[in-house]
Amino acid sequence: MANSLPDEELMSQVRNGVGEMLGVLFDRYQKPLFNFYYRLTGNRTLSEDLVQEVFFRILKYRQSYRSGTPFRAWIYQIARNARVDHLRKQRLEVSWEMELEPAVHPADSAQQKQETELLYRALQQMPEEKKEVLVLSRFQGLKYDEIAQLLGCEVGTVKTRVHRALQELRRLFEQGAQQRPA
Repeated sequence: MANSLPDEELMSQVRNGVGEMLGVLFDRYQKPLFNFYYRLTGNRTLSEDLVQEVFFRILKYRQSYRSGTPFRAWIYQIARNARVDHLRKQRLEVSWEMELEPAVHPADSAQQKQETELLYRALQQMPEEKKEVLVLSRFQGLKYDEIAQLLGCEVGTVKTRVHRALQELRRLFEQGAQQRPA
């Protein structure tokens, strides 16, 4: 029954003291949040820690959730804030930690793996604001209006930022492809 409830209803119940519903939200958002952080940081352990921090903050700040507010935008705002707070505390360069990709068997898996690695390396080289807007739109599947709300800007601005970020990613990818040994 709880699994079929919309996120907003589950969060309203969490806000009203039904803590078990946080578990349902965790089941829905743990993997997308992990992917969000991992694509931004390239660090598995840090990504797991930040996901835990998000759910800690949801519980801590549950009273700040307003009914009718889209939950997905609210949780990603918390996720962004947790990451910014972490970066402020650390002030360290994040290291690239390449993990094995899920078992996919394309026609040329070695080439596919190299291209995936090049793509992630290119993503890690991007400025934070461009990387974040790409991860939110392309990897997390947020709609432009959700991203606009999250970033506090107009939808047209988000479209422009995504377009420019994609151009930058393409340039970095091609540059990396030209530098790799044949």
